[in-house]
Amino acid sequence: MKDRYSITERLDQGGMAEVFRGVAESIHGFKKNVAIKRILPSLTKNDKFVAMFLDEAKLSLHLQHANIVQVFDIGIADGSYFLVMEYIDGCNLKHLLERLKQRGKRIAPAHAIYIMIETCKALNYAHHAEGPDGNPLHIVHRDISPPNILLSKNGEVKVVDFGLAKANTQIESTDPGVVKGKFSYLSPEAASGLEVDRRADIFAVGILLWEMFTGRRLFYGDTDYQTVELVRQARVPSIGALNPEIDAELEAIVRKALARDPDQRYQEAADLGDALAQYLFSRRMKVTARDIAALVRDVQAEQQRKRSLAPKHESLIDALIMEEMDKLTSLLEDDDPVADRAQAAPLDPASFVDTSAWASELGLDESGAVDAPPAVIHSAPPRRATPAADAPDPADNEIESLQQMLEPDRTGVHHFDGPGRGVWIALVIAVLLAGGIGAALFLFKDRIF
Repeated sequence: MKDRYSITERLDQGGMAEVFRGVAESIHGFKKNVAIKRILPSLTKNDKFVAMFLDEAKLSLHLQHANIVQVFDIGIADGSYFLVMEYIDGCNLKHLLERLKQRGKRIAPAHAIYIMIETCKALNYAHHAEGPDGNPLHIVHRDISPPNILLSKNGEVKVVDFGLAKANTQIESTDPGVVKGKFSYLSPEAASGLEVDRRADIFAVGILLWEMFTGRRLFYGDTDYQTVELVRQARVPSIGALNPEIDAELEAIVRKALARDPDQRYQEAADLGDALAQYLFSRRMKVTARDIAALVRDVQAEQQRKRSLAPKHESLIDALIMEEMDKLTSLLEDDDPVADRAQAAPLDPASFVDTSAWASELGLDESGAVDAPPAVIHSAPPRRATPAADAPDPADNEIESLQQMLEPDRTGVHHFDGPGRGVWIALVIAVLLAGGIGAALFLFKDRIF
């Protein structure tokens, strides 16, 4: 019997997915908190993306490391794909840096180094991970960026989205906002369309170090094209000129990670992690998880304050998503070695959204006339991808609001193809005026009653 999932609150939303806090309940009533990532329905229109997402997401089930967010299940409900993951009670690196900036501060160099050392541990494990057959999996994250580094309230550092990242960088879609902001953390070889390996992730760690030390974005142009060009050129301004706290030895470590030629970089994530650890030890800079926990608690307190000021209402979309979770079908195979559940249901085509049912669920018959009060809506038209928060979307005026989607001339609730009941009543009145009361009632009784 597979776990039953329910959603308790929305945590975050981006250009590709939205994340919820949920609860997994087993057959014996055992409950645990989980994170549920819902892939935006607009992306499921791309068959190549769906195939790559499923392959890579199932691959991530094999990753079990203290610095990697564990994936428990992959499912589908009403055409939307879900990842059920370990819930990290804390914040991501992006929110931490934004909170510090709000307070007019930069993250302390020692804290930034510690977070990246832990990140390198996760990457080194993934880069050398092997499958059940003992063969290398050749995993490259490809999207090491602030939102994908989670920090728990206990000071743990965990990397997320190993399964989704590879598909993310190869998606063939022109929808605005789908990959917005991702270009800033590409490697020069990836920006040039060349094959990438684990050294691309090392370059991304170098970008994060540079940005945390300076408080600025390294590669960020006015357009995606300009950003890609900046990445290809890989020109790195002096860190010391922007932050005197960073000495030449530490800057040299960052510059080696950011070498334009992959052969000139650290060849292993563990090598970069060791160089950073050696710097901390040589400077007698003590940093522990306790220090990171204090930073996370401050972010959580601010997030709680904002939530307390937000309107207390549940949107229609949230309600629909919660209904979808009741229909979630696991996509894990029965013989999956990492699945602990007794049975995992196969992909059921019937679970996809069937638009032919929308009319009946709104209380309409095939002609478009109302034959019953509107029922509870169980399926909703796929929504457009939400643009990334860190860049304006030139197509904002094209995005339909929920109110627009529910306008009468869009739903058909008040738009009929043939004469309605009112038309027939008007005809009856005309006949009555002509004096044929009995004949009118006989001829039109079916239309009236």
